[in-house]
Amino acid sequence: MARRALISVSDKEGLTDFAKELAALDFELISTGGTAEVLKEAGLPVIEVENVTGFPEILDGRVKTLHPRIHGAILARLEKPEHLYTLQTREISPIELVCVNLYPFEAAVSREGCSVEEAIENIDIGGPALLRSAAKNHEYVTAVVEPQDYGLVVEELKQGGISSELRRRLAAKAFRHTAAYDALIARYFTELTGEEFPERITLTYSKEQDLRYGENPQQRAAFYRIPLAPAHSLVQARQLQGKELSYNNINDAAAALAAVAEFSQPAAVAVKHMNPCGVGVGVSAEEAFTRAFAGDPVSIFGGIVAFNRPVDGITAKRLHQVFLEIILAPSFSEDALQILGDKKNLRLLTLEMTGPREQLLQYVVLPGGMLVQTADDSQFDPAALKVVTKRQPTAKELEALEFGWKVCRHVKSNAIVVNGSEMTFGIGAGQMSRVGAAEIALRQAKGNAKGAVMASDAFFPMPDTVELAAKAGITAIIQPGGSIRDQDSIDMADQYGIAMVFTGTRHFKH
Repeated sequence: MARRALISVSDKEGLTDFAKELAALDFELISTGGTAEVLKEAGLPVIEVENVTGFPEILDGRVKTLHPRIHGAILARLEKPEHLYTLQTREISPIELVCVNLYPFEAAVSREGCSVEEAIENIDIGGPALLRSAAKNHEYVTAVVEPQDYGLVVEELKQGGISSELRRRLAAKAFRHTAAYDALIARYFTELTGEEFPERITLTYSKEQDLRYGENPQQRAAFYRIPLAPAHSLVQARQLQGKELSYNNINDAAAALAAVAEFSQPAAVAVKHMNPCGVGVGVSAEEAFTRAFAGDPVSIFGGIVAFNRPVDGITAKRLHQVFLEIILAPSFSEDALQILGDKKNLRLLTLEMTGPREQLLQYVVLPGGMLVQTADDSQFDPAALKVVTKRQPTAKELEALEFGWKVCRHVKSNAIVVNGSEMTFGIGAGQMSRVGAAEIALRQAKGNAKGAVMASDAFFPMPDTVELAAKAGITAIIQPGGSIRDQDSIDMADQYGIAMVFTGTRHFKH
C-alpha cells in the first residue's frame, strides 16, 4: 500500500522542496485548492482530495476535507484489526503525514477596514480538524504545522522513519497551533460583543525570544507577544544596537514607556527597578533629559531612559556621559547613533509613540489563578479637582500638581512625588507607610522641596505626611482624598498655608 501525505497550507514557504522530498520517498501527495496548483506547477503528481472522497468541494470551498475517507485515513489505529478491516472494506488508504497550516485569520483582521464577513471567511474549519485528527493519532500519523519543521521530518524519514518522540512533539505543537488559532478567534468575537470579563478567558502568545535568564540568574525566562500587538507595545520595538534584552530590561523599559506616554511636550523618563527615578519636560529632548537626570543623578546609574521625541546629537552627548542599560525613543539621528555607537552594550530601541494608545486588559498570574483588570487609563481632569483648603493653588502650582499626578500613577505604592512644573525632585516608591514614602521623597529633594509641590497616589490616613511636607517647604499637595480622617490632613494644611486639592481618583500600583 502506498504511503500517503496530505498537504494543504496557506503558508507556501518551503512547500515545493518539502513535497519533492516526500515524493522522492515514495509518498503519494494528496492536496487541495491553491496548494495542489503550486505542487502541479512544480511538476509533482498530486491527487485531488475530491478524487479520494468521491465528493467535490462545496459551499465555495467551505467543505473539502471533512469526509470519512480523509479522517478515517488519519484516525485509524493500525494495531487494531477492526480498524484495518474497516479501511480495507471501505477502500481507504491510511494517511501517514498531515502537513497543514491555517487560513491567515490574524493577517486578515489586522488589515485596516477588515469587515466581519471577511474575518469569518478566514476562519479555517477543515484545517484544524485535520491537525487535531493527526495529532490525536500521532502514534501513527505525523502532524506538521510549520515550515521550519520540514527539514527535521525529512531527515528522520530518510533515516528509516519518524520517531515516536518527534511525532509526539509535533502533535503538541499542532494542538498549540489550533488552540492559539481558536483563542485569537474567540478574542476577536468577544471584542465584537463588548464583553469585558467573559466566563472564560483563553489567551495566546507567541514566543518572541528566549532570554538569558529571568529576574535572577537561577530563573529561566522567555519573552512572548500577543497577536495583533498595538504599535506602541514594547514588543514592537526595534533594537538598533546593544546586548540582548534581559527580563528586567523588558520590564523596566515597559514601565518607562508607559510613563513617558503621559506627556505631550518633549519628555524624558528615567526608570530603575520599574519605578521612575527622574522625570523631566522641556522644549527639547535634551532639556527634558537634563531635568530628568538632575531629579536623581544617583539612581539613574544603570537605568533606562525613555523619550517621546527623537534623540539628536546634542542629547546623545549628554546621554553618553551616563551609564545606561537602554535608551528608548521614536528615533535616533545619524549623529546620535554615531555618538552612542561606541557603547557596544548600550541597547538603543525605537518605537512608534504617536496615535491612540490601546488600553489592553492587565493580567497577573497567581498560583492556581489569575487576576484580570482594565488598565488605569483615567485622565487628569482639572475641572474635577476639588480644592479642600482655605488657600487656592496658584496657576503655577496647578501646573506642577498636574505634572506630579501624571508621574505618581507610575510609581509603586505607597508613592509620593515631590516636584516642580518641569521635573521631579524626589520620589518615594513602594513603601509600607505613606509617611515613609514622603520621607524618602523629601530627603531626595533636599533644598528643592522648598516651594515645590507633592503628589500622593492615595489618601493620607494621618496628618503626619502633610506636616512633614510643610516643614520641608512644600506649598501645595494633590491627593485622591477619601480617608475618614481627611479633615485632619486638611486642617494641618490650613495650619501651614498649604493648598491641597483632591482628585477623587487614586492610583495604587502594586
